[in-house]
Amino acid sequence: MKRKELGVAVIGSGRIGSLRARLAARHPSVGFLAVSDIDPARSRALAELTAADFHSTDNDEVIARPEVNAVIVSTPEHEHVAPVCRALELGKPVLMEKPLGLTLRDADAILDTVEKTGGSLRIGYIRRFKRCFARAKEQVLQGHLGHITGGTARVYNTRAQAFEILKRNPEATPVVDVLTYFVDLMLWFLEGNPPVEVVARGQTGIFKAAGYKVHDVTWAIVTLADGAVINLGISYALPAEYPVLGQSDRVELLGTEGTMIIDDDHRDHILYTEKGIGHAYVPDHKIHMAFSGSNPSGDWAVGDYWGPLGNETRSWLDHLVTGNPTPHATPAQARLTLETTVAIERAVATGQSVRLPIEA
Repeated sequence: MKRKELGVAVIGSGRIGSLRARLAARHPSVGFLAVSDIDPARSRALAELTAADFHSTDNDEVIARPEVNAVIVSTPEHEHVAPVCRALELGKPVLMEKPLGLTLRDADAILDTVEKTGGSLRIGYIRRFKRCFARAKEQVLQGHLGHITGGTARVYNTRAQAFEILKRNPEATPVVDVLTYFVDLMLWFLEGNPPVEVVARGQTGIFKAAGYKVHDVTWAIVTLADGAVINLGISYALPAEYPVLGQSDRVELLGTEGTMIIDDDHRDHILYTEKGIGHAYVPDHKIHMAFSGSNPSGDWAVGDYWGPLGNETRSWLDHLVTGNPTPHATPAQARLTLETTVAIERAVATGQSVRLPIEA
């Protein structure tokens, strides 16, 4: 990567888009950077921060720039379809934030465009790029667990962050917006063994009282094609002052030849300060004790951004330059993950098991 040959457009200048743009600006193969946002102040501020070559409030204008040959879509979940499809129609490879859509209909619109254009699309499931989970995938590929018969994944976070997500988009429920990471992980670990049935239950309380149709706790049992059973759970209703800064999670895999337990609760590095610790996802929210490292995207340290989001962004840019394979989620994989999360929510809503595939 000695030549600068990429022109990158970052669509959406919010928290994640800003991180993507800053990482792209530092990549040795990026020679042109453009950013956009519907808020002119945000696009201008990000352009100044990254020394971007162009900025605008018009997504299409930025995507269509002749210098741009790669597009990162970091808009809110319900605004993915238009910029992703536009970039694909112009023949430009795309990295988009998860999920593929909030509905299967939106996801299928994107998949139809991928098929019609033959375009390149990858979906940003950053947990694949955390070292412990990438290492776990390698152990599965090496056959150290034998045939995987079951597993579990659960994730906790605080209501402070959940309310921030719901204010942005009430349809971005903890299941569709966050548990999706762990659905993706488990289906990635058990690749080729698709889910066929979902049973799930949820409990309402805190979020319902605040006017949101969202469960405080959701647990699901997913049966796969060969009979393997995985348990998935989420609660984003922990007290606002609970020490997690993003995600506190645990993943387990059970096989005929071995087992793997991944403790990702981040209690190995606890920080307490009377000054208060700022929350990366929630403006003006501070806590005094924190599980350091629990921000799922990573952390700024000694002048650079370290962690899954940095790994994922650099890996995609490297892939575009070198053509080397990348572990990013494909459109088909992301569609199956979305379908599974939709099935979980339907099972909770109806109290009945849901068979997959399901109708859009």
